[in-house]
Amino acid sequence: MEVILKQDVAKLGSKDDIVKVRNGYAANYLIPQGYATLATESARKVHAENLRQRAHKEAKIKADAQALAAKMEGLSLTLGAKASSTGKIFGSINTLQIAEALEAKGYVIERRHITIAENQIKELGRYSAEIKLHRDVKVKIDFEVAVE
Repeated sequence: MEVILKQDVAKLGSKDDIVKVRNGYAANYLIPQGYATLATESARKVHAENLRQRAHKEAKIKADAQALAAKMEGLSLTLGAKASSTGKIFGSINTLQIAEALEAKGYVIERRHITIAENQIKELGRYSAEIKLHRDVKVKIDFEVAVE
């Protein structure tokens, strides 16, 4: 079954994508939750017209995201954490702390757009994270977890 996504769905697609999913996933989850609509012939025509009208706005948004990515390229953050003498930190570092550190530097990024390569960061050291500024624009930043 093909559906038109109304908003970004993790590991499936971005807003306005037409994706093929299993019938049960569409009928029992995506459509009732308001994440998607059926991709009927009339819905596809309306969707195509909406995309045409938004194309120039989308180009400006993408250009702004690319400019922000160029400014963020090579950015390095230092996150403080309480740690033991062996280098293990108490708790873990997550996307919220990275978003707060970016905000302190002047970049307002939602935490759901930040992906850390490692599952959990529980030791001092250098790590990297990927920030999704636009569906086509991603930037990789390095950060260091140091003793607070």
